[in-house]
Amino acid sequence: LIEIKRGHYDHWALYVGDGYVIHVTPVGKAVSPLSAGSETILNIKVTKELLKEVIGNDAWAVNNKYDQYCTPLHVEKIIQSAEGCIGKEMVYDVFDFKADDFVTKLRYGDQVS
Repeated sequence: LIEIKRGHYDHWALYVGDGYVIHVTPVGKAVSPLSAGSETILNIKVTKELLKEVIGNDAWAVNNKYDQYCTPLHVEKIIQSAEGCIGKEMVYDVFDFKADDFVTKLRYGDQVS
């Protein structure tokens, strides 16, 4: 897992080899749910890009933070699952979403809740 420091928030990506990472990126702009008064729902898309393009000038580090508690899935399974997500779009509520949820699920499966 790659943790990228972006000012007041962290962006997460999964390194898949040859300089590439898979991560989620926003699509369009936030929308307001019917019952709320602020923009809290975002569409995100899973993309595969070069790590150097994703990090730009931001600080980053490898952070496999749950390895001490969980056994990662087999590398081939992680990469196959991640590549199967490329191009998929998802919707999430910014108040309910943890930045590392997507890549953590790919690395550890259902071991981390």
